[in-house]
Amino acid sequence: MSAVTCTNTPIAKRAFSPLAWLVHAWEVHRERRALANLDANQLKDIGLTADAAYREASRPVWDIPAQLD
Repeated sequence: MSAVTCTNTPIAKRAFSPLAWLVHAWEVHRERRALANLDANQLKDIGLTADAAYREASRPVWDIPAQLD
């Protein structure tokens, strides 16, 4: 008898954790702050324009991408 694996079942979501969200938001905030401090050559190295970096760095703290565990 062979085992059958169902691949179209939804992935179980974890319960919302305010602490986990806060930690994630702080990490994103630090990354955006670092992005704002890059010079033109560094932005070119990572493939971003100054305008794109400014838009990302100026997003509000609550506007963060979902965690993809």
